[in-house]
Amino acid sequence: MNEPQLVADCVKAMVDVVTNVPVTVKHRIGIDKGEEYGFVRDFVGTVADAGCTVFIAHARNAWLKGLSPKENREIPPLRYDVVAQLKRDFPHLTFAINGGFVADDAVLAQLQSLDGVMVGREAYHNPWWLARWDEVFFGDAANGLTRERVEERMVDYMESEAASHGTHWYSIARHMLGLRNGLPGARRWRQVWSDHRLKALPAREVMQIARTPPGASTSRADAAAMAG
Repeated sequence: MNEPQLVADCVKAMVDVVTNVPVTVKHRIGIDKGEEYGFVRDFVGTVADAGCTVFIAHARNAWLKGLSPKENREIPPLRYDVVAQLKRDFPHLTFAINGGFVADDAVLAQLQSLDGVMVGREAYHNPWWLARWDEVFFGDAANGLTRERVEERMVDYMESEAASHGTHWYSIARHMLGLRNGLPGARRWRQVWSDHRLKALPAREVMQIARTPPGASTSRADAAAMAG
């Protein structure tokens, strides 16, 4: 962001050769502790002149000194009003906002004035939150999905990837551990899917172990896995 013309040159180079997808820019709203609105306004204006029409604004400053990347995602204060002002100043551009969204009402509030909302960490750690979005925000019919059905389809995918590319199910399962976030038994379910002792078993057997209530009769695989 400190070199908006350089960003604009990069965008123009991409726009000149990419015709079938939009070139987008994701950016912060400032650098370090400077909060002058003109800084981000001029950045957007310069980059837009190069042909970018879609901006995803993470509504925090980027503190380049004294914070780790993880801390930079949490400590600089959120300033949603800055992104709203960008939309007012550039109504012909598309703006999506990012940063700190964990509930439907907060997303809906932003959609009143902006074109979209980007969700990052919450989508990863609590993916089921997104299951109703088409229904809630776009008026689609309920999709009828259940977490169990999603888990089964993930196992189908694991089997397909193993057959096609040799990818082990364990590498895929680690990215769905938030599927049962907030439900009773979620901790045990996560423990089963992330238990390295089960890596020798087929994914479908692991799913059955994960679904077996504590204290219920165990399968061959379950007994073997829990030994030692």
